[in-house]
Amino acid sequence: MTAGTSTDPRTRDDGLGWVTRAVFGHERVALTVGGAPPAGHRPVARYAVVPSVHRARFLLPLDAPRATTASLLAYNALRPPTVRAVRAALGGLSRVRATARAFPVLTVSVPSDADPADLLLTERLAAALGDGPLHAACGVRPPDPNHKPTLQLFTADGQPRGYAKIGWNGATRALVAAEAAALRDLDGLAGVPEHPATPRLLARVDGAGQVVAVVEPLPPRVRGMPVTAPPRTATLLAVARRGRPAARPRPLVGSPFLARLADEAARASATDASGRRAGAAVDALVRRHRDTTVEFGHWHGDWVPWNLGRHAGRLVAWDWEHSGPDVPLGFDLAHDAFQRAVVLRGEPAAAGARAVDAQLDRYGAGLGLGPAQRRAVADAYLVEMWLRTWRLAAAGAGWNAALHPALLDVIDKRHMA
Repeated sequence: MTAGTSTDPRTRDDGLGWVTRAVFGHERVALTVGGAPPAGHRPVARYAVVPSVHRARFLLPLDAPRATTASLLAYNALRPPTVRAVRAALGGLSRVRATARAFPVLTVSVPSDADPADLLLTERLAAALGDGPLHAACGVRPPDPNHKPTLQLFTADGQPRGYAKIGWNGATRALVAAEAAALRDLDGLAGVPEHPATPRLLARVDGAGQVVAVVEPLPPRVRGMPVTAPPRTATLLAVARRGRPAARPRPLVGSPFLARLADEAARASATDASGRRAGAAVDALVRRHRDTTVEFGHWHGDWVPWNLGRHAGRLVAWDWEHSGPDVPLGFDLAHDAFQRAVVLRGEPAAAGARAVDAQLDRYGAGLGLGPAQRRAVADAYLVEMWLRTWRLAAAGAGWNAALHPALLDVIDKRHMA
């Protein structure tokens, strides 16, 4: 498809098709690129497809120039330098209102007798927030069953209004719903010493097979955390305890955490051979750490540098979609090490497990973890991570090739050591 055709981009099998199906999914909404709306339709929104239909990376709103510019320049300090430079250049184009001339234009139209509020997600989100018209920008990435299209919402004068995450399949709907619940629970913890600042949930909107969470914008001057920054154990304790005193350590055996692992492993075991290996891993965890006592609490669930920032002298944390209660204290510390190794450095799961051990040995004492607790936390975390991988796959997200089956092999070897 070229910029001059009017083929509906929702028929594409690339990122542009995936995003437009999620954002403009109603069958009565018409999308045209470089052409006029169908007969009987009236245009209601226009977007620049940047840089082209075939290589789309952004959908930028064109009906409010200040919103266009803001969508490119907001939070650029959190982005890598190359991305920052590209967005700054595009922002310059938008300031002189040249975006529509430089890139293909996607026109959104609805039947002349229809109310856009009944057909368009952005209209439903504006109604949920109690605002006037909102303008949405959206990044375009390759389709992935574990990814969620995310809309940046702006007012016509360029003020950021929120981020809307779209859960569109079983896996992503569960993640968006989990984050909405977590943010509700976290609201009100701003006064807890050392607890990170957290964006508030502004709205949850369900419908048309989607779960959408609208989260308040980050502070405009938020800055990213250096990937070399050491873990802040006082903050991890605050996340785990949520302003409450330290909980009395309890054995893994008999804990709600172990009961959940066992239940998930049993369900995984009913699927295939790898699932049965997960059940064996939980049994081995019990044998090895039956008498080990640990403190249980909450965790962020995806505590990594790219989900953290700094603002006004305080840590800011976002993306709470894997958050949950009743896990061994130290899981966030373990996750930080594992993800730095596997995601940032591209190392295999075995190296990630070694990084977990090293980080717990180095910083675990700051969480009150002795040698036996550190080993129990590491072993339990790795089982938790494989079961998360299984949960996402079972919900339709597919297997994470970096963790399956490699992480099961790592777990087996640890229990034989």
